[in-house]
Amino acid sequence: MCIRDRMRTTKIRLAATGVEVLDIELARISPDDDPDDFQRFLEAGAELGARHVIAQLPDPDRNRKIDRYARLCEMARPFGLTLDLEFPSWTETPDLHTAARILREADQPNAGILVDLLHFARSGSSIAELRQLPPEWFHFVHVCDAPPTVPATNEGLIHTARFERLFPGEGGIDVHGILDALPPGLPYALEIPRATLVAQVGGKQHARMALAATRDYLANGATPP
Repeated sequence: MCIRDRMRTTKIRLAATGVEVLDIELARISPDDDPDDFQRFLEAGAELGARHVIAQLPDPDRNRKIDRYARLCEMARPFGLTLDLEFPSWTETPDLHTAARILREADQPNAGILVDLLHFARSGSSIAELRQLPPEWFHFVHVCDAPPTVPATNEGLIHTARFERLFPGEGGIDVHGILDALPPGLPYALEIPRATLVAQVGGKQHARMALAATRDYLANGATPP
């Protein structure tokens, strides 16, 4: 199936199910990546009705990554897309403080920060600092939980992020504390990959369980043990 056929099929299925595309990923700009290479990616996201793009900047050169991030923001703006910067702790943009500095210096109206609860907690980012940032920087949030013990290596951090997250309330992240520091009304996207559970119950059942567990946890207002 060619790309255009896949796009047509995807749009038909979205229309039939009522599912909307919130964001697309991943605009990961490393030292060897050119923002212009993401043009078709942005076009496809806009065609699907997406509103946000997740970006990462694993580049040790501070000025270069700010310039490239600003360029990608400029490219995304005509499509009505925001560029929401994620800060995994194992990258060269490792925490909220660094991400906020990049947004200030890039100075783009469609720039944003994506708070992924796992990355926020693992990076040691500050809830107090989060409360002080401009509310217009935040467009949605990735919700999950994780084991209290933080892996000692990047390989362990990446493995947890990709395969071993937990439902809210099952781990050690201050889920309510972080969410309460964000502007009200943000969409919650459940970023809860659980490879072992999916192998046991299947992808659809895992999605149902994740949604039910998150709704119950947030409705009960519980705090992590």
